[in-house]
Amino acid sequence: MSNGELHIGVYVDAENIRYNGGYAMRYDVLRRFAGREEGARLLRLNTYMAVDGERMKRDREYRERIRGYQQAVRDLGWKIIEKPVRWFVDEEGNSMSKANADLDLAVDVMLQSERLDQVLLVTGDGDFLQVVRALQNKGCRVEVLAFRNVSRELQYEADAFYSGYLVPGLVPTRGDMRVPWGEMGSRIRGICIRWEADRGFGFVRFLTGISARLWVTDTRQDDSPYESAFVHISDLPRELDTDDLPSRDIILEFDLESSETEKGGFIARRCTVVNRYDGRTGGLSKQPDRISTTERGEEAGFAPQDEAEEHEAVAAEPS
Repeated sequence: MSNGELHIGVYVDAENIRYNGGYAMRYDVLRRFAGREEGARLLRLNTYMAVDGERMKRDREYRERIRGYQQAVRDLGWKIIEKPVRWFVDEEGNSMSKANADLDLAVDVMLQSERLDQVLLVTGDGDFLQVVRALQNKGCRVEVLAFRNVSRELQYEADAFYSGYLVPGLVPTRGDMRVPWGEMGSRIRGICIRWEADRGFGFVRFLTGISARLWVTDTRQDDSPYESAFVHISDLPRELDTDDLPSRDIILEFDLESSETEKGGFIARRCTVVNRYDGRTGGLSKQPDRISTTERGEEAGFAPQDEAEEHEAVAAEPS
């Protein structure tokens, strides 16, 4: 750190994220999250995206969508590193695609870390475990943000792990997006921090906005960016074993409503479990399958066609 500035680099393993819960992730929100600290200066914003080069040549609509999506991301200050999609046939004759950005990302972050104080790796891939250690040995603080299928070792090795599901506005919820995160009637996400098993209720903590004080987790503190909502067992999914509560590993999505008994209080209604980091599956709701067509080798495309359309509408929209 020099002149009071915190030099930060952000490196996004875009395909790993897209296939593991981060579909339609907003790069503007991610940038704001990465630069939340006072004095933060974002020196590097790299995202590694897969592109089917052969299809780019023959499919005009695909090409225009991908280029439009990429330009929207570039307009937010990101550098895009393209990784070519390679197709191969498995033993059963199915066409499969692959685009691996691990090596390029690892080399870039190690070389560029000479000028960085902090690195945010946006990936859940355990192959980056040694990269995290190497960066830390060079004096960099390393944070990891990811959604589903996150390496447990990567979570523990990082200086901080953040679930992307808990960052307001980073990825869509299943509710009405016209109601901003944290307002009454919005659908948001949080974790159960207290559970009274004998009384059948507890409290869910959620982040109200992006803040430099994420470490102030006690919602009773005036400078805490968190709030808590009352939750009754009747609003939890039946498949969720309440013996597993409280838990920081279980991400709940819920409707935020006002309390009828406590002025200014919140209630979490109609909860679903969107992810568990403890490796268990109890209570998990079915997630949208964004990659089934790619896995079957169909021409739905490896790169984010539908996401391109969504992103053009929201990438630069103020939150």
